[in-house]
Amino acid sequence: MTSTQRRVAIACQGGGSHTAFTAGALSRFLQPDVLDEHQVVGVSGTSGGAICAAIAWSSLLHRRPEDTEHLLERFWTANSATSWTEQLVNSMVLWGHRMSESVAVPAVSPYLNAGSTWSSTLLRRMIDETVDLAAAQEYATASISDPMLLVGAVDVLQGVFRTFDSRDGEISTDALLASAAIPNLFRSVRLGRNVYWDGLFSQNPPVHKLLDCDPDEVWVIQVNPSRVDAEPTTIGDIATRRNELAGNLSLYQELGFIEQVDDWLADGTIQSDRVKHITVRILEMERTPDSREWGYASKLNRDPDFISGLMDLGRRQAQEQVDAMAFEHAWNANERDPGALMGRFADSAEVSSTHPLAPLERTRDRERIRRFFDEFGLHVATSRARVCADGARWTVRSSLDRRIEACVRASFDDGRIRTLTVSAD
Repeated sequence: MTSTQRRVAIACQGGGSHTAFTAGALSRFLQPDVLDEHQVVGVSGTSGGAICAAIAWSSLLHRRPEDTEHLLERFWTANSATSWTEQLVNSMVLWGHRMSESVAVPAVSPYLNAGSTWSSTLLRRMIDETVDLAAAQEYATASISDPMLLVGAVDVLQGVFRTFDSRDGEISTDALLASAAIPNLFRSVRLGRNVYWDGLFSQNPPVHKLLDCDPDEVWVIQVNPSRVDAEPTTIGDIATRRNELAGNLSLYQELGFIEQVDDWLADGTIQSDRVKHITVRILEMERTPDSREWGYASKLNRDPDFISGLMDLGRRQAQEQVDAMAFEHAWNANERDPGALMGRFADSAEVSSTHPLAPLERTRDRERIRRFFDEFGLHVATSRARVCADGARWTVRSSLDRRIEACVRASFDDGRIRTLTVSAD
């Protein structure tokens, strides 16, 4: 690690097939150009996010992060419904969930359904054929400097969160199956005297314990949308939104703790060398047409085109985060090197501001854009940045006028700013 590298922990939210998006994002984040400036010191995940995180963790342990993309491709190709029989079963699952939204259908316990055992056995085989977790855990136990892995689950009998921790030698295929044991689809997973269900009911994904690896930044790969455009009114839409909120609420609670500490550090409430500011970056999956159409059922969709489309989307949105970080770095260095900031704008970039204390009519004039940033001294000062469907978002403050706090939204084209807007909220 060089002295200029930022220590990063990556948290991967669970969400069934939607975590193919996570696989695509991790494939981009673990490329050499990103790792030149960042050291991944920890990864965590829940359910499908835990499987993606474990594959990435194994590659990082063996100092071969470039293997991550290939291994994730291998797993998700194996998990796709490629044969005609698998396609038939996949269609039956999707339409079965669709029918249950409008017609009362009998529910069958996974303990009475042989298919649940078959599915669990198949998932175990796919994991084991992709990554040797026993060897990875043994390797990690022998070293105290390697990245940590956390896997979230819930103890059914005790009613408590459980985080399987690589530092305690707890990572195994069984731990991943415990995190992915959706109770109406799979039987619970027994480890010792404990019984586990899907981690979607607990920390989705684990974040707080990631702070033990002393990160400068936490990157969250979020597959559940934080906002929706309209009130859910149908049974299907209600079930979908309830599932999304169940995963998001625990996540935002943990992120809120980090951001509160950041605020206390900024205003001087906390003054300690043992506590530091941690930047939170959220990569939120854009809803695809299929995920909108099928709702919650799309998290069970194993269609190859759907899976590969989500992986491509993950790569594209992760690239936007990489572009946003480069722009942010240039922005914060603007006082030292004004040319670096303007170099991050495309030649035809359009900038506007509706903030009452920092107005700017829509313009493509590069000199006016440069003067705008110089005049108001805007700099990124938030602990949270987000990349989602409508581009990148930051909160910024003025170093010249303490009354100016603004929201900035930006979109990118080939690594440079295409549009940037500044508003009061």
